[in-house]
Parts: sequence; structure tokens; C-alpha cells
Amino acid sequence: MKTEAVSDTIKKITLDNGNTITLVGTAHVSKNSVEDVERIIDQENPDMICLELDSGRFKTKTEGQKYSETSLRKIFKEGKAFLVLANTALASFQKKLGKQTGIAPGEEILSGAKIAQERGIPFTLCDREISVTLKRAWAMSSLMDKAKLLGALISSAFDKEEIKEEDLEELKKGEAIENMMGELAKELPQAKAALIDERDRYLATSIYKCEGRNKVAIIGAGHANGIVKTIEKLEKNELSTDLTTIESVPSPSKIGKFASWIVPLAILGFVLYSCLNYGFDQGVRYFLLWAASNAGGSMLFAILSNAHPLNWIVAAVSAPVAVMNPLIGVGVFTGIAESELRKPSVRDFETISDEISTLKGWFKNRVLHAFLIFITTSIGSILGTFVIFPIVLRIFG
Repeated sequence: MKTEAVSDTIKKITLDNGNTITLVGTAHVSKNSVEDVERIIDQENPDMICLELDSGRFKTKTEGQKYSETSLRKIFKEGKAFLVLANTALASFQKKLGKQTGIAPGEEILSGAKIAQERGIPFTLCDREISVTLKRAWAMSSLMDKAKLLGALISSAFDKEEIKEEDLEELKKGEAIENMMGELAKELPQAKAALIDERDRYLATSIYKCEGRNKVAIIGAGHANGIVKTIEKLEKNELSTDLTTIESVPSPSKIGKFASWIVPLAILGFVLYSCLNYGFDQGVRYFLLWAASNAGGSMLFAILSNAHPLNWIVAAVSAPVAVMNPLIGVGVFTGIAESELRKPSVRDFETISDEISTLKGWFKNRVLHAFLIFITTSIGSILGTFVIFPIVLRIFG
């Protein structure tokens, strides 16, 4: 196998059997990337075009999002709230960059599909489903890394810094990419494994396996080096083409399952200890003080977040119940309640990626507001147990 660096963003791979793969590394909001795609397709006249897209994203980009089919109740109930928020924050950041450069996010990849259709060239979608990628990144990350990941994505949506086309071109260069990947690996190693390394392998294997003797692959520039290294391993039979292990979401570990029960078991242990040492009535009293502290914390944050008044009651009643049952959180109850009491309109869904970047948007947009209530009432419940309860216990215990 031989790899030729045609430019900072274009690499041509010649396999041992003579087949070629031309990798076009792009920035998803770069005008130059759109031009590169058309130029390389003209130049190479490929018999297969490979796109860094999965079927879900391709359908959304070509047919539009069907908001009537989106159920917030289902999102909260299935534990997808943080994943949807992360995806929305990322989409908002890309959309903002697209407005600055005049290019819609992913336009260069869609242009590859459009050219393929116009010229009768077969094309294939080579990326892993985005839902699997985000779920794996979430499942593989520690609690601290989850907070860092979500915080980084949301802060990027709030970032007002302007970026120029030349800055994007600089970011597509090999050295800059290696530096960014190094920083990501240092800060969020597990997230990088799912978001970058696994997708490098998935993309490379899909490109390598698909039909065609002269293929052009349109990919994000950040994946180029990883794809080259993976294809090299595939050529040497050092890596299997079986992707089964990275196509599913890992089940929670036994340690993780046990850890989720630590708080309810600790509370029950405290109450039982109190009953045995101070009497049943005192044990019940302590339990009620804890329940009131937990309910009060969640309710307070519901009020501060401008939740519907009926949702204040939902927050207070469900918080202690949710703590004692770690399989479901108080945010699920309050998120669903808010989305039912103040039903989002189609416009709320359409503008979510714009309004996520402003504090006002989190209160104005009913979809974002439901997510806000989900987050804040969960925080209130935690503070109720670990901050308010010790204070209450000291005063009334």
C-alpha cells in the first residue's frame, strides 16, 4: 500500500491490488471544501463515491426534519435527553459557523451526493449511525467526563467568536488536527475513543469494503490520518473488517449499576440506624426531613427555572421517589410534565439550534425550556440531599 499526500487535505491511497482511494478531507462549513469535492471528482472520475454520513443524517439533510414525529416524552422516558442536547449544541455550533462562512453545515458532503446522482456515479454512506456514536461516547465516559463533554458542547453554542474561512483552512492541516486530537485525548479520552477513533475505524472499513476500483471518499479532515492508518492495518490483515463490537451500545458495568444504588442504600441505612438507636419515630422523622429537603431543593429549582406551577408540585413529589429508584430521575418526571403542560410548537423545534446559544432562548423556546427543567430539577434534588438536608438535620435533628 502506498499513500501520497496530494495536499494538506487530500490523500491518495493505492492498495496492493492497484485499486485507489482518494480521501478528500473537508471542514463541514468551508466553501473551499465544497470546491475541492467537485474538483477531485472531476479529476479522478471515480466509480464509487463514499460519504461520511449515516442513513439518518442523510435523510434529515435531504428530506428535512419531521418535527411532528418528535416526541419529548419519548426522549425523556428513554434517557436520551443529554444525547439530544449534545447533538443540538453541536448542530448549533456548526450552523453558526456556516452563517459566518456562507456554507450550510455538511454542504460539501451533500454536494458529493448531488454530483454522484447527476453523473450516475454510485455512492455509499460510510458512517456509523450518529445515535450509536453519541450513546457509546456517553456510556463510555465517566461522570466527570460527561459533564465536561456536555459543558464543552453547550459552551461552544454560546461562543460568539467569529471564525474566518482562512482559519477553517488552517484547521484542516495535518499538524493542527494532530494537536486538536491530542488535546481531546488528554481531556476526554473515552469520548475521543467513541467520537474519533471508532469512527475512523468504521469509516475506513466501510470505504475499504465497498465496491469500486477508483473510489473518492469525502470525509471530515479530522478523520483522514486515522482512516489511512486503519486501511493500512486492513491491508496487512492486522485488523478485522468485522465492526460488530463497535456497532452497539455497551451495557452498564456491574460496578456502575451498583454505584447507582449507593445513595438510596445510604439513605435507607441512615434511617434504619436511626430507628435501631433512637427509636422508630425518630427514624421516620429523619426520613421525612430528608424527603422534605430533597423535595424542597427540586421544587426551588423548578420555580427558579420558571417551570409551570403544576410542575412545582411534580418536582416536589417525584424527587424523593426518584432518588430511591435510580432507574429513573426526577428530571424525567419534570421534563415530561413541562412538555405536556406547555406543549412545544413546530417553530420551537425549528429554532432550537438557534436559540440554544442564548440564555433567553432556554426560557423562551419550549423544547429547550423542558430540557432546562430536566437539568435544574435534577440539580436541585442532588443539592437537597447533600447540602440542604445536612443543614436541616443540624437545625431540627
